[in-house]
Amino acid sequence: MVIGNGMIATRFESYGTNDAFVIFASGVSNSGNKDSSGFEREAGLIKKTISGNPGKQFVYFSTCSIYDPSLVESDYVIHKKQMEELIISLTGHFTIFRVSNPIGNTGNPYTMLNFFIRHIMGQQELTVWQNASRNILDLDDMYSACDKILQDGGTAGQIINIANPSNYSVPEILLALETHFGRKGIYNFVEKGNGPMVDTSFVSRIFRQLNITFTGEYLPSLLNKYYPIA
Repeated sequence: MVIGNGMIATRFESYGTNDAFVIFASGVSNSGNKDSSGFEREAGLIKKTISGNPGKQFVYFSTCSIYDPSLVESDYVIHKKQMEELIISLTGHFTIFRVSNPIGNTGNPYTMLNFFIRHIMGQQELTVWQNASRNILDLDDMYSACDKILQDGGTAGQIINIANPSNYSVPEILLALETHFGRKGIYNFVEKGNGPMVDTSFVSRIFRQLNITFTGEYLPSLLNKYYPIA
């Protein structure tokens, strides 16, 4: 069973007829959200879904922003931590994946790359936290790792980080976007920001088993894959 219709839910569509798992991918998609009604809706749907599917492993997607000192007090991250605690209180038959920034085909304007691209292509000034970094992961690589973990079993009741072993600085990401699109952005740099310090020791073993590597061309290859230039 898959709950949701966004980018992650679509990628996990093969679980739609799998009665062993509930893939819950119907959370708040805008990390800048401050509207409590969206958070309350997700909490209510989690309670309803768990109570209505006894015996199934409940799979939830949280965020690696929990490990970022500059974001840990945001409404979105606080909400994600509360949802983790809610799930743990309701069932022991869960797997929580804390994921980084998955990159895939999506029209969601609030994803990190889409937000940056919109400002660069529209020549809108963007305030950039000079010291910030972000963790970027191909949605397909994220899916492959999560799928293998779920199919291998033995991780019920665990919280597992799914992330790239390395972060990219925000200026590095913007430069890659400028190079890819051939367009210079307009920036206001400020001395702020941090990056998530994510323990990837477990998932790195999974990536090696799947022959997924993170070379220097990882970010440019993602841009070519999901944002092809006509």
